[in-house]
Amino acid sequence: MKGIVLAGGLGTRLFPLTKVTNKHLLPVYNRPMIYYPIQTLVDAGISEILVVTGGNNAGDFLRLLGNGKQFGLKHLDYTYQEGEDGIAAALALAEYFVDNDLVCVILGDNLYEKSVRESAEDFIKRGHGAKIHLKKVENPQRFGVPIISGERIMKIEEKPKAPKSDYAVTGLYMYDHTVFDIVGTLKPSGRGELEITDVNNAYIDRNDITYGIVDGWWSDAGTFDSLLRTNILVASQFESNSQEISQDAIRASASMLRQQ
Repeated sequence: MKGIVLAGGLGTRLFPLTKVTNKHLLPVYNRPMIYYPIQTLVDAGISEILVVTGGNNAGDFLRLLGNGKQFGLKHLDYTYQEGEDGIAAALALAEYFVDNDLVCVILGDNLYEKSVRESAEDFIKRGHGAKIHLKKVENPQRFGVPIISGERIMKIEEKPKAPKSDYAVTGLYMYDHTVFDIVGTLKPSGRGELEITDVNNAYIDRNDITYGIVDGWWSDAGTFDSLLRTNILVASQFESNSQEISQDAIRASASMLRQQ
């Protein structure tokens, strides 16, 4: 299975932090944000990885990541997304890279506490269809929300005002190579983008999708509040092995977030 990190876009929700750099190059505790999704793929046993960049700072990714040797990789592949046409449009740029293999796609601003290796191995054994990863959240209306009946997902609604479950579809997706056939049939949404939710719903219509529940915490870092939360979560992880972070400071910050 190959891996794709989607790190394009303009990061307008984090302006002015993103006025002079790409969102995915911003720091999360002691590392650039882009390090974390790459490491998630590597920890899942994936060694062939493509980074999809965009905007005015694409060259900075190459200067930062090089050939990926800091992750134990022999090389990294790169491609460039012009404009902001949506996650599915960014995925389409990877068709040449994926070829007929399975692919694991991760959004460049999504961080996971625990390894997803077991989930990846299960999908490789299955060998077809799609797999999404869900996490119970307090504000599902911010995300794609699955309608679940028993063990089956009936539909995914994008940012619903009245969510029918308290689960969010996180930014980690696994597909077979027919995902590119699906992307080729998509029409732009009201936002003018090709939506990854439409891709997942197409697999639902085929009855060829499974899901896993994320173990440990998951966080996106696409807004000021979620970027702060992500920094606190990562700092808390490091604190378990180091005394550099004040536990009282972490608790105080976490309490502040809960009150928002």
